[in-house]
Amino acid sequence: REALVSLGDMAANAAGLQVAAVRLTGNARMSHGEVLAAAGIRPDSSVLFFDPAEARARLRASPWIADATIEKIYPNDLQISVVEREPYALWQRDGRIAVISEDGAVIVDHLDARFRHLPLVVGKGADQRVREIIGLMADFPTIAPHVRAATLVAERRWTLVLKNGTDVRLPDADIDRALARLVRLDEERRLMSRDVTMIDLRLPDRVTVRLSDEAMKLHEAALRDRERARRRALG
Repeated sequence: REALVSLGDMAANAAGLQVAAVRLTGNARMSHGEVLAAAGIRPDSSVLFFDPAEARARLRASPWIADATIEKIYPNDLQISVVEREPYALWQRDGRIAVISEDGAVIVDHLDARFRHLPLVVGKGADQRVREIIGLMADFPTIAPHVRAATLVAERRWTLVLKNGTDVRLPDADIDRALARLVRLDEERRLMSRDVTMIDLRLPDRVTVRLSDEAMKLHEAALRDRERARRRALG
C-alpha cells in the first residue's frame, strides 16, 4: 500500500498537488515538525492522496494529542488543528512515576522535571480517579498545602500523606464531609501540625489519632506526673 501511495504521490506532485504548506494550530507542547511526523506527512506527500482520517488516527495515538481535525485545501495546503492533553498530575505505581492528563492518560512515562510541581497520586486505579481527589483538594484549599501525596488504597478509598509524614485515612464515601471535619479540627487544635502519625476519619462518629513515639512518651510522662500530683494532694 505504501508503494502505491508513493507512486500516486509522485504522479500527483507532477501535476502540482504536492503539499506546500501545513497550517497548524493548537500545538503548544509538540513542535510543528513533531505534529507533521506524527500525522505521517512527508516532504513528498501530495494533497490528492493524503488520507485525513488515517492522519487523525495517527495523531490521536500520540500521548500528547487528545483530538485533531484535518482539512485538505486544494491544491497545495493542509489545515491541522490539534487539542493537546494538559499535564494534570503525577501518578506513581510500582515505584515508577508518570505524568498523566485529567482523564488519566499517560502523557510522559517517566518523571519529567518540568512537571515536578504537579500533585502526586499513588496506587493502582489512582490514574482513573485523579480528577476526584484533586477536585476535592481544590474544594479544601486549607488542606491542599499540607498534602504531599494521595494514595488510593485497594482501589476503594484515599489516604492523604501530609508533608510532615502524617497519614490521613479517608472513608470510602462522604469524603467531603470527612475533609470538612479535618478542617474544623485543624482550626480548633492545629491537628495537621501536631506530632501525630495517623488521623483516621473513616468512621462518621469518631476521629482516631495515633501519636508519634516521642509524643506518646511525653503524653505518658504527663499522665504519670498528674497521677503523682493527685496522690500527693490526697496525702
